[in-house]
Amino acid sequence: MLKVLRIIVITVLSILICVFGTVYALIRLRHPSTTGILSRCFASMHPLVGLKLIRRTKPDFAKPAIYIANHQNNYDMLTISSMVPPRTVSVGKSTLMWIPFFGLMYWATGNIFIRREKRSSAINTMNQVAEAIKEKQISIWMFPEGTRSRGRGLLPFKTGAFHTAIAAGVPIIPVVCSSLHNKVDLGRKNNGVVICEMLDPIDTSGYNRDNLRELIEKSHQIMADKIAELDREVAQLEQK
Repeated sequence: MLKVLRIIVITVLSILICVFGTVYALIRLRHPSTTGILSRCFASMHPLVGLKLIRRTKPDFAKPAIYIANHQNNYDMLTISSMVPPRTVSVGKSTLMWIPFFGLMYWATGNIFIRREKRSSAINTMNQVAEAIKEKQISIWMFPEGTRSRGRGLLPFKTGAFHTAIAAGVPIIPVVCSSLHNKVDLGRKNNGVVICEMLDPIDTSGYNRDNLRELIEKSHQIMADKIAELDREVAQLEQK
């Protein structure tokens, strides 16, 4: 019964957020801070699935950056989405546009679509993203794994976020969330603790195409180590 009730409530609230979010986004058409506002609206539903969310942010980074986050499952919308900073838009696959209620809101908030099935199109889009960062002084939120990990650990990173950061001359800022795999049982009242944390910026000024792989491996290792640390902390908190 609890599971059915939660599904109904979350579905209804999600539709309402999408509808009112679309109207709000159209009024502020493609304003770069709208994405963060609506992301936090979705994340505010985390108590409805029995999660306690601990957020560890840093003072707003005054300059544009590429924020990279681990992508686990659908519950990312209730957890790590709460970490999207002001003046930050995301890069997502073009098929998101066709999701009922969500697609129009995603477009109206100023997020950027990319056609991953066409490499030339994806490269061109990322070049345009780098130019947008410079011209509009905005930041970009990306999931460098490119897909949900679904319990497989932190997957290898694709190169797009890192090429873009170097081209735009902006730092990489990792954002991590403790493990969500098999964390939520909608039929269970309490589903424990989740910690999301923003890490220190990674300077990209010393990197180029020749040593891009070093930047990717460095970023991956930093995030993997922090996720493991957060998982240990979560285990300790849930034992109390």
